[in-house]
Amino acid sequence: MGRHAPTFELFPRLRAVLERLSRQRTAERRLAERVQVVLWSAAGRPSVEQAAALGVDPQRILRWRHRWHDESARLAEAERCADMTDDKLEALIVDVLSDEERSGSPGKFSAEQLAQIISLACEDPVELGLPITHWAPRDLALEAQRRGIVPSISPRHVARFLAEADLHPHRTQY
Repeated sequence: MGRHAPTFELFPRLRAVLERLSRQRTAERRLAERVQVVLWSAAGRPSVEQAAALGVDPQRILRWRHRWHDESARLAEAERCADMTDDKLEALIVDVLSDEERSGSPGKFSAEQLAQIISLACEDPVELGLPITHWAPRDLALEAQRRGIVPSISPRHVARFLAEADLHPHRTQY
């Protein structure tokens, strides 16, 4: 990026909300990582050290340091606002640490279709009378089409859905 790592101060309420977010087990992995970057950056931990600890590229650390720095005046003002509850402050922090809208066409599959494919991946193929013991992306794609969940889907697309859901049916013995 060719830019230096910005520094910033965390005010008490912002720090408390960030620390609460960092302890949440239900927080999305990307959000938890970004919260950690902000906390470590405020503590003065170098970006390269953070990147090594998180197993990511240093540019990702810099991206989120810059994003937080750019929004720090707005966040500080929100913290000082009398009617700003911790829940509202948390929502603002989550918004700052969320991905921006991306260009491109919308997704091809609905959330319901994805849920049905994931549900299918949790079924035992042997109990369905299939001659396989584990689901492979190709088998799931064919079964999803056979059941009418989707008109067509590639095995690679199925593999991406399963990876995003952290499912590995090809490694699971039923």
